Amino acid sequence: MSVVPVAAGAFRITQLTAGAEVTPDNARFFADPVPVVVHIVSVTVYCVAGALQFAPGLRARGRGWHRVAGRVLVPFGLAAALSGLWMTLFYPRPEVVGDLTTAFRLVFGSAMAGAIVLGFAAVRRREFARHRAWMIRGYAIGLGAGTQAFTFAFWYVAVGPVDTLSNAMMMLAGWLINVVVAEWIIRRPDARRRRRAAAGGSR
Repeated sequence: MSVVPVAAGAFRITQLTAGAEVTPDNARFFADPVPVVVHIVSVTVYCVAGALQFAPGLRARGRGWHRVAGRVLVPFGLAAALSGLWMTLFYPRPEVVGDLTTAFRLVFGSAMAGAIVLGFAAVRRREFARHRAWMIRGYAIGLGAGTQAFTFAFWYVAVGPVDTLSNAMMMLAGWLINVVVAEWIIRRPDARRRRRAAAGGSR
């Protein structure tokens, strides 16, 4: 799921560095490139390195790597969320982006930042089960662009080009799918057993 945002980000960076033709779709990025570059770099690191945080094989080799990587990923995740919020608030909107899409972006961007902060606070208190749950939620929201590629593709094949309302609904669908999957992962029976074991080990 990281391929879509990473590939899109690489394409945008290439446009900015190569001096591509300025069009109505990309003019806002050329006019103020710093926020989008920060967003692309932070999303790339967060999506790719973040996936490794959930790899059982790497976690089994020792907590040192997980701890060090986590300290790097927290600021990158926050940078991704906060730069996304900044662009939502201050970049000119494309024609297809209405108030509803803007509202969804603000809600989920804030939720991603909040989940990362809560996950970091939980691990500082050595509440590892809560840490894992919040970090899964934050990562799921961060991967929303990957799922949205599929929701938009489905709409395009079934109906045709999106308008302002369908654009908002397809973005919302991508985030909701990820949130539902994240909650299933957090609450599935083997996850509950890990939470009980972690709670027992902390006594």
